[in-house]
Amino acid sequence: MALEQLSDVVQRCQALPDDSYTSEDHDVFSIAGQTCIEDGNSAQVLSIILDEKNQDLVRCMGWNLLPALIKVLLRKEDKHLHHCLAILNHLLETCRPKELLIGLLEQLEQDDAVTIAESIHLLLNPLQKVLLCLGSRKASSLSMTLSSVLDQVAKLPLPQTKDQEEDDVFSLCRCCTDLIVFIRPFVHEGKQDKENELRTELLKFCMKSLSHPLLEVQLKDPDTLLVSPLRDFATEILNTLSDIGESLASLVHQPLLKRKQLPGFLEEEVRYPKESLASLTHLVFVHHLAADTFPSVFNPVFSLRCNMEHICFLLSRFNFVFVFVFAITQELYEKSLVRVVDGSLPAELLEIKTFLTVPQNLVKVMTICSRHDLRIKSLKVFQLNIDKFDTEAKYNFFQYMLKISGHSGVEGYIIKNIKNQIDVTLQPGNSNTWFEGAHLLPLLRKVLILPDGPETDLLQYLDRVMESLNLLRYLVIRDKVTENQTGIWTELYKIEDMFMKPLRVGLNMSRAHYEKELQNTMEAKKSKAKEEPMLSVSVGDEKLPNMTSESQIQALHSALHTFDMIESVLVRIEELIDVKENL
Repeated sequence: MALEQLSDVVQRCQALPDDSYTSEDHDVFSIAGQTCIEDGNSAQVLSIILDEKNQDLVRCMGWNLLPALIKVLLRKEDKHLHHCLAILNHLLETCRPKELLIGLLEQLEQDDAVTIAESIHLLLNPLQKVLLCLGSRKASSLSMTLSSVLDQVAKLPLPQTKDQEEDDVFSLCRCCTDLIVFIRPFVHEGKQDKENELRTELLKFCMKSLSHPLLEVQLKDPDTLLVSPLRDFATEILNTLSDIGESLASLVHQPLLKRKQLPGFLEEEVRYPKESLASLTHLVFVHHLAADTFPSVFNPVFSLRCNMEHICFLLSRFNFVFVFVFAITQELYEKSLVRVVDGSLPAELLEIKTFLTVPQNLVKVMTICSRHDLRIKSLKVFQLNIDKFDTEAKYNFFQYMLKISGHSGVEGYIIKNIKNQIDVTLQPGNSNTWFEGAHLLPLLRKVLILPDGPETDLLQYLDRVMESLNLLRYLVIRDKVTENQTGIWTELYKIEDMFMKPLRVGLNMSRAHYEKELQNTMEAKKSKAKEEPMLSVSVGDEKLPNMTSESQIQALHSALHTFDMIESVLVRIEELIDVKENL
C-alpha cells in the first residue's frame, strides 16, 4: 500500500516543475516513503530516488525521509542497513543543504544516553558534509549545529574513574573524539576568515566545551592513563583556541588584562565566560596542556593574582553539590602557590579582595564539605597560602581570619600558626617587628580572651581555648621576664583579667552544671524510671538529644574530662608564671 502510494506520487510529480508540488504531494511522499523504509522496502525506495527522472523531486522532498532512515540506521541490526546508507548518501549529495541541516538536527534530539551517543556518532559526519556545502554563509548554521550537539553531550553521564574512561562506558569519550574530527575543516577555514564570523562560533564552541564537560571531569595524568580521550579533547580545544587567534596566556590572565575590542565579536563577559576561563587556567597550570604555546616569562606572583580571580569565582559560584569543582579548584590553588617563594607575598596583596575571600571560601570547604579528602586537602592548601605571606602579611591575615572565621577549629588553627610564627621570630637572627613587642600585643589581645566571657561554651570553643592556653604557656616558658621580647610580662595583668580569671570562673560553672546533670542522670537510671528525662547534651557544638542513660552518662563524663584537661593546663601556666616572676 505505502509503496504504491509512493510510486503514484513520484510518477505524478515527474511531469511537474519543482515549484508546482502541492503540500499534499509533500505529505504523501513523506509518509509513504518513511513507511516503506520502516517496513523493509528500502531497496525499492533507493531505486526510486536514484532514478534520474526523479532528481528534482528528491532535491525538493528527499530530506523528509531522514526520520525513518536514521531510525533504521540507529538499530544497526536491520538487514536493509546498506540500502538505507545508500539512500542517506544520495540525499546528502542531492538535497538542499539548509533543509538537510534542519532534518539532521531534528534527528539529533534524543532522550536516553545510549541513543544520544549513537545519534551523535552517526550524524556528525553527514552534518559536516552539509555544512561544508554552505560556502561562506555557514557561520550561523555551524553555531546552531555545535550548540545542538553540545546540548546533547551535556545529557551524557561523565566518567568518574580510570576504568570508566578506558572502557568509555557512557560513550562520552567517543562523542568528544567525533567532535574534534567534526570541527577540523571549520577551524582551517576560520584561520582565513576575514569577517571573524566562523572564529566567533568556534570560540563559542571552545568556551562551552571548557565549561562542560571539561570543567566537570577529573582528567587523568599520562602516568595514570596513557591514552586519555578526554585529555586529548582538552588539548584539541586549547589548540583550536590558538588556531583561531586566541592567545592562551591572554585568556588565562584576562582578569587583569584589557583586551582589544574586535568588530563582529560578542561582549567581553559573553565572549569569555568566567567559568570557561577558570577551566582553561586549570588545564594549563594543573595538567600543563598546551605548555609549548604558553610562555613561561610571567612572574609567579602575577600569575597567582590572575588565578586567584578564577579560584574565587569557582569557590563562590558552586555550592556543595558540585564537589568536583572544589577538587579542581584546590588543585589550581595549590599549583599557583607552589610556584611562589615562601615568605614573599607582601601585605599589599591583602588589599586585593580575592586574597581574603578565597581563603575564607576555602575555610567553608574545610569545615562544611562532606568529603574528608577535600577537607584535608583544603587545610593543606590553606597552610600553603599562609606560608607564602611575608611576616606583615601573615600578621594582617591572622587578624582578619580571627575576626571573620566564627569557627573554633579554624581559630585554633590560626592561633597555632601565630605561636609557630612567634617561635620563628624568637630564633637568633630572625627578629621582626610584627611578632614581638608592640605589634604582637594587639594580636595577643584578640587571642587571649574568651569570646563570651565566663559564660563561654567551653566545649564549643575547645579548640580555640586549648590553642590559646598552649600559646600562653609557650610565651611564659620561652620569653624571659628580663628580656620581655614579646611584651607578655607587661601585658600579663590584662591577660589574667581578660582570659585566665574568666576561664577559671567558666570552668567552675561548667563543671558544676555537668556534675549536677551527671548526678540527675545516674539517679534516674537507678530508679529505673519508665520515661527517661530528655537531656540535650553538647559535645563541642554537636547536640546529642534522645540518648539512652548510658550514652548520656558517657557524654557527661567526656565533658568533665575535657574541663579537667583545660584546668590542668591553666594550673600549669599559673605555676610557671609564679616561678618565673619570683626568679
